Amino acid sequence: MLIVKNLMKRFRLDGKTVKENRKKNRNALDPREDGIWFNAVRDVSFSCGAGQVLGLIGPNGAGKTTSLRMLSTALQATSGQIMINGEDVIAEPLAMRKRIGFLSGTTSLYHRLTVRENVEYFGRLHGMNEADLQVEINNIFNMLDIHSFADKKADSLSTGMKQRANIARTVIHRPEVIVLDEPTTGLDVIAAKSILDFIESYKGGDVPLIFSTHHLHEVEKLCDKVVLIDQGVTRFDGDVNDFRQISGNSSLYDSFLKLVSDKEVKNV
Repeated sequence: MLIVKNLMKRFRLDGKTVKENRKKNRNALDPREDGIWFNAVRDVSFSCGAGQVLGLIGPNGAGKTTSLRMLSTALQATSGQIMINGEDVIAEPLAMRKRIGFLSGTTSLYHRLTVRENVEYFGRLHGMNEADLQVEINNIFNMLDIHSFADKKADSLSTGMKQRANIARTVIHRPEVIVLDEPTTGLDVIAAKSILDFIESYKGGDVPLIFSTHHLHEVEKLCDKVVLIDQGVTRFDGDVNDFRQISGNSSLYDSFLKLVSDKEVKNV
């Protein structure tokens, strides 16, 4: 079980921006700007249980990637709580990092190594013994349809092949939580399908899986839960059917727009 409560992350604004903001009317400022601080994530809370797939959605710049980076321990939270199976991620980031599988937009492979060599390398970094590592590689390569290019060097792969290989290295150590940041962005239909099928395979299992996306049809197809973040705040946290009802016509697209539009009106 993953539990996130009142997560916050702020960054210090540069001096020039602070000076310019002081000249502006308060209503003209981004509500996330507060004096010398930019509150990229202001108050994000949600949970994801074992075997659930959670879709994280929101406009560009909403705070999704910052939130996921905090979940992965790549970024330290300013405040809030992240718990995995009752243990505090923020208090023990190095220990908990081994229990998380995180795919970011900057996750990459060693170009001179083959796909298999890359995945083996990261499995060994996590302390896996050779027998377990080879069994897991075979399983994951089957799930992601990687065997046909497993022995190709990473620098010769297509974008879709690289992303499948990146996901393989992300989950090779059997993490307790999987976090994928926009895993299908920029992929063709076939490559995206392989990744969506992989995500779907975790439904009903032992591992919570969270992925961010701009494609609402992926949420509709895969997700048990949906969380909408905008301007660093959780605007919705619940199951997909409840999200549909927000629009009154069962449209995820219309529900998304209604939540964001209502927020805009309230902030005027």
